Amino acid sequence: MQKMIFISLPVQDLPASTAFYQALGFEPNPQFSDEAGTAMVWSEAIHVMLLTHAKWRSFTDRPFPPAGTAGSMLNLSLDSREAVDAMNTAAAAHGGKADVNPVQDLGFMYARDLSDPDGHLWGAFWMDPAAIPGAGAGAGAGAGQHGE
Repeated sequence: MQKMIFISLPVQDLPASTAFYQALGFEPNPQFSDEAGTAMVWSEAIHVMLLTHAKWRSFTDRPFPPAGTAGSMLNLSLDSREAVDAMNTAAAAHGGKADVNPVQDLGFMYARDLSDPDGHLWGAFWMDPAAIPGAGAGAGAGAGQHGE
């Protein structure tokens, strides 16, 4: 079986969150969706489960983080700088927030962070591995030098 990741996110307004993620390019999977949750597909290996708070509570009784805080940030690689910009534009137009952190433009990598309507953080980025500083000196020679 292929290794996959399923990310579960508690959301306050399931229809609004479903529309938000569709605007970012996720596809709903009705086979695993109902009134308490929507399965959203990013790729064959990456799926996001949007869950009502009541459904989330069936998995854990841990407290929700206070508004305005974050316990994690998930990152999605995109095909181009333009795709990164388009994702941030879509986020802002569908109830989320664009550029919740400063834009990073390192030449070989371009990243813009956004949040969904519930404040879950996502990083959208494009990277050209051939242009990474020091790439010719060995695999990943430039990695980690810019805070990645």
